[in-house]
Amino acid sequence: MIGALAITQTAGYGVLYYAFSVFIPPMSRDLNAGVAQLTGAITLAVLVSGVVAPAIGRWLDRRGARGLMTAGSLLGAAAVLAWSQVQSVAQLYLVCGVLGLASAMVLYEAAFAVIVAWFDAARRARALLAVTVVAGFASSIFLPLTGFLVDRYGWRQALVILAAGYAVTTVPLHALAVRNRRGPPRADRGEIVGAALRERPFWLLATGFLTQTGAVSVMGVLLVTYLITLGHPPVFAASVAGLLGVLSVTGRLVTTGLQERWPVALITAVMFALQGLAALLLPLVGRSVAGAVAAVVLFGLGFGVATIARPALIADRYGTAAYASLSGALALPIIVAKAIAPLGAAGIAQFAGYPAVMGAVAAACVAGALALVAYDRSRSAACHE
Repeated sequence: MIGALAITQTAGYGVLYYAFSVFIPPMSRDLNAGVAQLTGAITLAVLVSGVVAPAIGRWLDRRGARGLMTAGSLLGAAAVLAWSQVQSVAQLYLVCGVLGLASAMVLYEAAFAVIVAWFDAARRARALLAVTVVAGFASSIFLPLTGFLVDRYGWRQALVILAAGYAVTTVPLHALAVRNRRGPPRADRGEIVGAALRERPFWLLATGFLTQTGAVSVMGVLLVTYLITLGHPPVFAASVAGLLGVLSVTGRLVTTGLQERWPVALITAVMFALQGLAALLLPLVGRSVAGAVAAVVLFGLGFGVATIARPALIADRYGTAAYASLSGALALPIIVAKAIAPLGAAGIAQFAGYPAVMGAVAAACVAGALALVAYDRSRSAACHE
């Protein structure tokens, strides 16, 4: 099951999310649309996935993931196929709305719900790590693959090929390999969720991951542009920014290894703080090659840590019975932050410059770290009562 999820998550993120950037130039020509208009379509997909996340979470807790993820795979493949036929920006936005729904049904939130339900605490961390390490290479695989298909067959035919490949790969794996394990009665889950939403630790988790996710999304969108502004060639800037994906895997490995010695919240807080330090250093040392690489490496170590820390912390504090419902509730504000933070950062860059953006990124990372430290203290205090 873990092997199947690793494959489907890699294909899902590659086809339903990362490939979009490759299609922007040819779609811009054929649809007579600007880059901002087209980028808004994928932003809509991210927002839709966040809006439906709480409902998806409740479904996962009540009925399990096999049927949902299988249907989501079919829906995602159909949306990508429909994407290949769009003739206007309005049609593209409609398709991306469906892509957002499909993404919520098949990507990490759903996969993590399966893992949390099936594995005990001792094996859960390794299972999460296995899936995320493989899926961490989705961009490395699908960006060049999509570029090759577009160059060879054109963007519309490339989408047809990706839709067929995604359906053939993920539908049978979700249908045959994903196992359902239902939680206790609905009333128990409702009580767990209601109690969590009324307590301070849940909102400390939300604050910690929301602020850091916003910072990471800003760096993911604006890092290449900022490195070019600092005087680096575009090829170098893109290559250095590409380290973030590889380093996210390293950060996940380190975090999982340290979980046996220290609390997950504190390990994650340290990673977030290091990212804040990296953002502060980049304007100071980023004009040199060594300085730019060092700052990006330091930031990249925490790039993917939140992905595995969030499910571990939720399951550790609240158990597994209502995990998907709580994760969905937490995902909504986090995904909204992911979608809108780059837009706000772009405005700051325009009026105050990129050093101000890096300052905001650093402040967000530090705020996330402090929220997780406060969460760990509240947990320790509760254990001693």
